[in-house]
Amino acid sequence: MTHGNATVDEIAAAGTDDVRTDVAALRGEDGVREAYVLRTCNRAEAYVVTDDTAVGRSALEWFVADVPDDAVVASDHEGSLRHLMRVAAGMDSMVLGEDRILGQVREAYEDARGAGGIGPVLEGAVTKAIHVGERVRNETAVNEGVVSLGSAAAEHLRESVDLTESTAAVVGAGAVARTVAGALADRGVGRLVVVNRTVPNAEAVAETVDADAEGVGLDALAETLSRADVAVAATAATDPVIERGTVADADELVVVDMAQPRDVAPAVDAVEGVTRYDLDALESVTAETRERRREAAERAGAIIEEEFEHLLDQFKRKRADEVIAAMHESAERVKERELGRAVGKLQREGEFTEEQREVVESMADALVSQLLAAPTKSLREAAAEDDWTTIATALQLFDPEFGADAPDLAGTDLPADAPPEAIDALGGDTDADEDA
Repeated sequence: MTHGNATVDEIAAAGTDDVRTDVAALRGEDGVREAYVLRTCNRAEAYVVTDDTAVGRSALEWFVADVPDDAVVASDHEGSLRHLMRVAAGMDSMVLGEDRILGQVREAYEDARGAGGIGPVLEGAVTKAIHVGERVRNETAVNEGVVSLGSAAAEHLRESVDLTESTAAVVGAGAVARTVAGALADRGVGRLVVVNRTVPNAEAVAETVDADAEGVGLDALAETLSRADVAVAATAATDPVIERGTVADADELVVVDMAQPRDVAPAVDAVEGVTRYDLDALESVTAETRERRREAAERAGAIIEEEFEHLLDQFKRKRADEVIAAMHESAERVKERELGRAVGKLQREGEFTEEQREVVESMADALVSQLLAAPTKSLREAAAEDDWTTIATALQLFDPEFGADAPDLAGTDLPADAPPEAIDALGGDTDADEDA
């Protein structure tokens, strides 16, 4: 659920208001191996890793239970991986190329790890996405200009009033509020008042900006808004902090609500002289940024596709290497068994020196290495081409007794006409599909 297909309220309806709780709940669903949840003011996204697509979709049902179907976008394995890279690169943000989203992807990764949601698939996927986000910002100009929702809000207010002659109120003292305060100061705001439940935190934000600024407590909110020309609300409160009565004494006030859930109650619209905007209203500002960054975005898109192919290759190599390692381990067991029999027989039949033993062992090692060289090469090529039927068949041909020691290949796609022996070797059915 993102700003592109869902409203602020629809995004808020997804899952709970706590990322770790969401991750833990998803991990508790049957068949879910890994889980990752990314929640910001304009997106709520959940990723799960399962052995089967249908299982994954079923596990996600509770996360979107209160969200209209047309506000939800579902992706398959490759689609979700590509999307996560675009998100980290700022290519899916309301403000194209914004920087803050990269930090939010990192924070969500740490939260998911703390909740036991990160495993080998999401480890590779999320860390690759973070790498892509860093590379896009280092190699392109996609994050130049209006690069955050905070600066977009300040730009929107500058278009509404003369900031140099205005008093602005920033409600909140978190990361978004600090960004807004700095952006307003950069645009020459006449006076700035930071309002927060904890006064020292409000004062700390006020001290960081190059403007006439002060910090006050939340009990002074109504009085502050009565004297303000513009206001931006960006708190982490679960209920609105600005109600209709809070702005009853305001004269001409423009309020931008940047919080998720909402900080400003819709009833404020009924107060004469008060104009309320939410995140959707910032689209006009961000549209101008998108136009200026079109060329940089094309370069960023090429980087994403390049790194996306690298990630897929990484997954394929890992699966191939697991199969190859298992094959070599099986061959080593056979070699050790037959070598022991041969050495035992030679020792029983006469004198058998240590030098002779070393020659026999060296010959056995060379035979195994040479015999496995061609299958190893073929298996890597088969993995690169998603030819998991060949891999399964190779395992059976190499050692019919591979049995319980076979690597877990659940999640590999087999064609509809795959032979039964290939399916059996994979330990699953033709619908198996490990998806993120």
